[in-house]
Amino acid sequence: MSLLTGSANAVKYTLFGFNLIFLITGIILIAVGAGVGAVYTGYELFLAGKFFSIPTFLIVIGAFIIVISFFGCWGALKENYCLVLSFSIMLAIIFILELAAGISGYVLRSDASDLINKSLLASISEYNTDTQSPVTSLWDNVQRDFDCCGVSSFSDWDKKFPTGDLPISCCTVPVGAVGSFNCWSNVTSVDVRHPDGCLDGFSNYIAAHAVSLGAAGVVIAILQFFGVIFACYIAREIKIRNGITGFI
Repeated sequence: MSLLTGSANAVKYTLFGFNLIFLITGIILIAVGAGVGAVYTGYELFLAGKFFSIPTFLIVIGAFIIVISFFGCWGALKENYCLVLSFSIMLAIIFILELAAGISGYVLRSDASDLINKSLLASISEYNTDTQSPVTSLWDNVQRDFDCCGVSSFSDWDKKFPTGDLPISCCTVPVGAVGSFNCWSNVTSVDVRHPDGCLDGFSNYIAAHAVSLGAAGVVIAILQFFGVIFACYIAREIKIRNGITGFI
């Protein structure tokens, strides 16, 4: 028989419903973290470690939410004070961690351009035309995918190729081209050379995914804030009706 009546009983079932939502949000966090992490993994040579720490952090938080949501569901249905109180405390901790992860995502978006700029400039010297190194392959992929050349412009390649050569990926190979094809920094290739540097397009792409991390963390943290309030209220009502004294 339920110890709670009236509004407290309604809040109990509301808390149970919230726990089902928390279960879904945990799955969403894992999906967002894994999805963004997978995108970043393709460009890991150009990205600092912090680009991977936040997605991993969200995955861990999501898994933790799934586990503690069962505490909340069982505690609410059984009207168990200890379980509901434990759920409240764990949810409050998750709320703080999630809010921190969300804010970190937005901060990462702001820092993305500077961090990527340093990585791209440092990696130009590692571009190797003799062997298919990972850096060489990644530079070619980025320049093709984002229709760009160099960091700020094609002139960034001058130190690496003082003769005026450019990586073939800096140019759009004409349809139907046969035989050899050269990409130059002079007017010879002006019609096929990518006019923009890679920094803006690439960093905006990475920053957009950082925003999704921040949005997921903040929005779900707000939902959980109300869950903490409901859980604390239910714990208080159960404590009063069971005549429990003290904190436990």
